[in-house]
Amino acid sequence: MTSSHRLCAPYSLLAIALPVLLFASGAQAQDYATPQPVDRIAAVVNEDVILRSELERAVANIRTQYAGRENQLPPTDVLQRQVLERLILMRLQLARATDAGITASDEDLERAVQGVAQQNNMSVDQLRERIGKDGMSFADFRNNLRDEIITQKLRQSFAQGRINVSEGEVDAAMANASAAASQQFHLAHILIGTPEAATPEQIATAQKKVEGVKNLVEKGEMTFAAAAVRYSDSPNALEGGDLGWRGLNEIPPAFASAIAQMKDGQVIGPIRGSSGFQLVQLVGSRTQAAGSGEKVTQYSARQILVKVDDKTDDAAAKAKADTLAARLTGGADFAKVAAESSDDATTRRRGGDLGWVGADTYGTAFGMQLASLSDGQTSAPFKTDAGWVIVQRIGTRAIAAGDENMRAQVRETIGRRKLEEEWNRWLREMRGEAYVDTRDEQGKSTRPALPETPKEQHKVTPVDVHPEGTRREF
Repeated sequence: MTSSHRLCAPYSLLAIALPVLLFASGAQAQDYATPQPVDRIAAVVNEDVILRSELERAVANIRTQYAGRENQLPPTDVLQRQVLERLILMRLQLARATDAGITASDEDLERAVQGVAQQNNMSVDQLRERIGKDGMSFADFRNNLRDEIITQKLRQSFAQGRINVSEGEVDAAMANASAAASQQFHLAHILIGTPEAATPEQIATAQKKVEGVKNLVEKGEMTFAAAAVRYSDSPNALEGGDLGWRGLNEIPPAFASAIAQMKDGQVIGPIRGSSGFQLVQLVGSRTQAAGSGEKVTQYSARQILVKVDDKTDDAAAKAKADTLAARLTGGADFAKVAAESSDDATTRRRGGDLGWVGADTYGTAFGMQLASLSDGQTSAPFKTDAGWVIVQRIGTRAIAAGDENMRAQVRETIGRRKLEEEWNRWLREMRGEAYVDTRDEQGKSTRPALPETPKEQHKVTPVDVHPEGTRREF
């Protein structure tokens, strides 16, 4: 995305059209001037736009990632559609984040850049050089990273109050878990989507397509990953549909029992779901014996607590938490703000330091926030039983699992699965409610034209009678 579309109010169509019109009139006035290319619109997303140049850069980045494996990419028109859909979803999320006042500070961005460099065993200067060699400017890289930070914060905000894991769910998962072993499954999927309130014809078309894709894979004419890249409607299509390693508790119950019985490489489906038809492949599996290296995650964290009590109601507590969050976003030191303003007397003297804690030490909402942050990242204010909390994740470590730690791990994995399901459902709803008008390379809309309203033939009741005898009011 270009920086001109970042963190500002959504563009109106007039704001976009005006520079183009000025350019056109100038070109007409200067007959002998060298013509300049006009950046066309690739899509209108509510009151915002995605430019053709943005789409071309994003497609070029994908092609760079697939250098030497170009034959795994779908045809150009399909690739452009997939990439454009990603850009549309990103633009919708950024608009929601802007409406909610969610931003990424320069400090957030610098930490993220440092983190990417460290993960790749590079200095920031080496990272800058590597990105340049890959054909992307460092400014574009930073802008993309800022977008990712903002959408991650939006996801954290979304999790507040929506994701709860009951003790009963943890008990059931623990009872079903093998006492001797812990299984993990590397999964991939292909989604052939159907719209909401799909017609029988749309459902039949999607089912025929997914069965055709499965037939290609079973005959060996295409690998599962290549078929995902070419045909899947899932946001992770360009990653070959890869879902990564997951425990049984992280797999939706509709798939879990079947996957546990599958062999590596096997494909199940098509399975009908709320978003369409899915094929699921077990890429690989692994087993870890209990007590022999099983690990759980702990977090080093700080917190600022604004209590809700007889003296401070919920609205006042939230307003104070928002003010403190704004100070942190502006660059204030977390430990100093916690020492000055936190209502938790125990941690206030330590600058809010909680030490090392498990995911469920302070409840589900707190644990979900910690799990969704990156090391060094600070959350937006969120509600707990004690009041409004801002938490900063400092570090992460894996330790040997005992019974309590295993319980914490189970709770965390169930929470992640629930969050993923709810988040994806929310993204689909947001996409379905949005006004999206994609354009071809000439800038012409690809939306079906609305039928012309028939002219009224009589001045009596405006009703059209069809040959079938049905009546339709205009």
